[in-house]
Amino acid sequence: MEEKAEIGIIGGTGVYEFLKDSKEIKVYTPFGEPSDLIGIGIFKGRKIAFIPRHGKGHRIPPNKINSRANIWAFKELGVKRIVAPAAVGSLRENIKPGDIVIPNQFIDRTYRVSSFYEGGKVCHISTADPFCPQLIDVVSKTCKELNFPFHTPATYVCVEGPRFSTRAESKLYREWGADIIGMTLLPECVLAREAEICYVCIGTVTDYDVWAEKPVSTEEVIRTLKENINKTRKLLEELLPKIPLERNCKCKDALKDAFI
Repeated sequence: MEEKAEIGIIGGTGVYEFLKDSKEIKVYTPFGEPSDLIGIGIFKGRKIAFIPRHGKGHRIPPNKINSRANIWAFKELGVKRIVAPAAVGSLRENIKPGDIVIPNQFIDRTYRVSSFYEGGKVCHISTADPFCPQLIDVVSKTCKELNFPFHTPATYVCVEGPRFSTRAESKLYREWGADIIGMTLLPECVLAREAEICYVCIGTVTDYDVWAEKPVSTEEVIRTLKENINKTRKLLEELLPKIPLERNCKCKDALKDAFI
């Protein structure tokens, strides 16, 4: 493939475009079509690939996103690092709407295919530490520089969706130690590890989940979402040039002892 990129961005809710002067390309994968055409462009000297996770216009529900195609396409383009913004709900009083959360652990409550290897080879990928520590460090430092309220370490519980949780489920996840809740992290994060691509999630909090029993209007959620989109764009603009060229993490060697 002629087109190449070093950093991939998987845009979450509302972040359907990031690269203004990008070339859109179609990437064919053994797993079907990615969420949309992939934008390729240069941003502050870095070659970026961008894909809207839900497709343009938010037409794909979270449980129907073809994450295998999305990650495979990035791998084909030469992507070594993925920055993945995502809207999340808060499970903690101190994690407020508008805050940024950079998770370092997850709890999987989905029922989705989470591997590229379904036969012929058995791959037991390690997800003891599922997110790239180098990227977590860069995102954290950038948030600090921008004076954006952020939280890390944190645990993200990923639910199947598209429905929201019951109050009982929400309270249970808090007891399990989860800090934020969403529907899109998995299998995206695990597939990136199988592809030996560094991955970091930037969770932007839209509201408290139903555990809090705080009535939230649609108007409030939409307002917070719009503010989060602007904050995410600013964070990406400052973050991308700071990502080191050299990878000093273990993500690049994830398959070394994974096969039987």
